[in-house]
Amino acid sequence: MTAVDTGRAGTGAAVRMSPRQKLVLTLLLGSQFMIAVDFSILNVALPVVGEGLGFPLAHLQWIATSFALAAAGFTLLFGRIADLFGRKRLFIGGMALLGLSSALGGFATSPDVLLTARVLQGLATAAVTPAGLALLTTAFREGPLRDRALGLNGALMSAGFTTGAVLGGLLTELLSWRWAFLVNVPVAAAVVALAPKLLTDSRLVCRHRLDVPGAITVTGGLLALVHGLTRAGESGWADPVTVTGLLAGLGLLVAFWYVEQRSAAPLVPVRIMRRRTVVWGNTAGLIAFATETSLVFLLTLYLQEVLGHSALATGLAFGVLGAGTVVGGTLGGRAVSRFGSRATILGGGLVQAVATLSLVALGPSGGWIWLLLAATFVGGVGNMLLIVGFMVTATSGLPDSEQGLATGLATMTQQVGITLGIPVMSAVVAARTGTASGASPDAVLSGVSAAVLVNSLLVLAGSGVAWRALRPSAGAHSVV
Repeated sequence: MTAVDTGRAGTGAAVRMSPRQKLVLTLLLGSQFMIAVDFSILNVALPVVGEGLGFPLAHLQWIATSFALAAAGFTLLFGRIADLFGRKRLFIGGMALLGLSSALGGFATSPDVLLTARVLQGLATAAVTPAGLALLTTAFREGPLRDRALGLNGALMSAGFTTGAVLGGLLTELLSWRWAFLVNVPVAAAVVALAPKLLTDSRLVCRHRLDVPGAITVTGGLLALVHGLTRAGESGWADPVTVTGLLAGLGLLVAFWYVEQRSAAPLVPVRIMRRRTVVWGNTAGLIAFATETSLVFLLTLYLQEVLGHSALATGLAFGVLGAGTVVGGTLGGRAVSRFGSRATILGGGLVQAVATLSLVALGPSGGWIWLLLAATFVGGVGNMLLIVGFMVTATSGLPDSEQGLATGLATMTQQVGITLGIPVMSAVVAARTGTASGASPDAVLSGVSAAVLVNSLLVLAGSGVAWRALRPSAGAHSVV
């Protein structure tokens, strides 16, 4: 195999999907869209949920955190389980669990029941996302069709995150917060009914036993790391629980690396973790998700705390960002096929960084909303180009038997990025405003502007470093 960059220039010849491939794609994209919606559908409704079930205000964040912990902590493990025991089986089982846990959450009568439902939803997400992505990558051979499918998948997942905020606000205002859970049930039931007939597993060639020490160290490390990151957003980076969680997470992940070097059947073979496409593709993905999701957080502060918009109006404003990600997703596959994934990562990062940088000019009057809408649309296009480049890079050059692992790594990157970005940007805002609460609109605007600048520089640096690291060199070969 040649060099690291999977540059696909010249591979964009017209190739059409078969009718069955279109049905499979629709089913898988629909399920991934629903998963993405679940990430954000309760964000706007959290205060209402708290009032309805008697959540203390200080513990309200655990409605989101319990989901994120389970989703991020178990994704890599379930991705490998999909390779070992069957992606189709895990995908259908995960969708069934998602439907049941959503029903449990919709009819919850106490905080404990609701948190249990959210943990189960997170576990279902950890199973469905890598299994669904592995089914998608193995349904389409590496090349233009897979690039197009991954582009559409990325667009719908990003649009789903935005749609969740809008849909959560509408359902809460027009019906009840419980419908933010119950809306999943018929969709999950339809997927479970159709999947056995439409989906086919690739022949499993990996018959090793599950690497239990590796599973324990990586899952424990991710759980501790994500808990530390979410605690940092709540209590600060100097909080003892935050520091303990972060150090424990890093220690367990280092232990995981050494366990995998000595395992006869590793959960993640070291040779894969040494591949430049895997390492730097996932680095680009981490930057893409950390910066864009945290930008949504920053602009939520701006819209509500500076301009005084309602939660529903804020959610609707992000619909423009969602439209940008859909455009970027539809262009992403074509860009990778024509220019290569490396160039797509750099181009998307540049577009996102410039669009984000323009938001430093935001002011305290309502007229600045037009800059926000234009910049988030353009930035959404760039962010999705970056994400499609990351997904193609991180899953290319690996056999079908390891696609569950590759997509599990990519999904883990997504989950950690989503969790990492907000506490980092929140710390920048807090450092600039000098207060944890009660800041004036001018102080909030100053903090948001500083964090937006940091955000844009991170995108620029991350995409540039990935582009350089993925540069093919004469005589270089991928580590396989």
